[in-house]
Amino acid sequence: MRDLQAEGGAPVTGSPATGTGGAAGRPRRRLFAVLVALAAVIYAADLATKTVVLRSLEGEPPLVVIPGVLQFRVIFNSGAAFSIGTGMTFIFTFIAAGVVVAIVRTARKLGSRSWAVTLGLLLGGATGNLTDRLLRYPSGFGRSTQLQGHVVDFIEVLPGNFPVIDYFPVFNIADSAIVCGGILAVILAWRNVQIDGSREVSGND
Repeated sequence: MRDLQAEGGAPVTGSPATGTGGAAGRPRRRLFAVLVALAAVIYAADLATKTVVLRSLEGEPPLVVIPGVLQFRVIFNSGAAFSIGTGMTFIFTFIAAGVVVAIVRTARKLGSRSWAVTLGLLLGGATGNLTDRLLRYPSGFGRSTQLQGHVVDFIEVLPGNFPVIDYFPVFNIADSAIVCGGILAVILAWRNVQIDGSREVSGND
């Protein structure tokens, strides 16, 4: 939040702010390194947790961590994050690949640490689930069903006790990163913080 406040107070201009104290004054390579490092950590954590739960919980009853609050249950999701759009695997594979490409291209303009974190979360999550789309069953090398792999989900909160709806969709580390990155992106857009670290003002300001 301190970084958001700092960027929110950057000079009102259409070009990156100047000065050593602003986000635009930080070397872009360092910001890009933050993005890549965060994405790599998320990707590694997502891959590791999926591997562990598949080896220990696939075909087994749910592992209750906190009764009525949290449990681990392996499901294979052909849809998007949080099991949305089941049956549209092929489309979501191309969307995930497009997101990865867009983030890499956008990263060249980085001048904001908050946006570096946001894009790192989105990139790590997108690549984590994209790996499942490309390599997990029924996709995989030599198979006829390419780009249709099912994503491994296993985190289930408030099982059977979630308000309003019967249950909260099962998710994974990559899904969590995507949602957190999306929330941060909305906050930054609402505060008019640009990718390059500058800040624009609406006509009502």
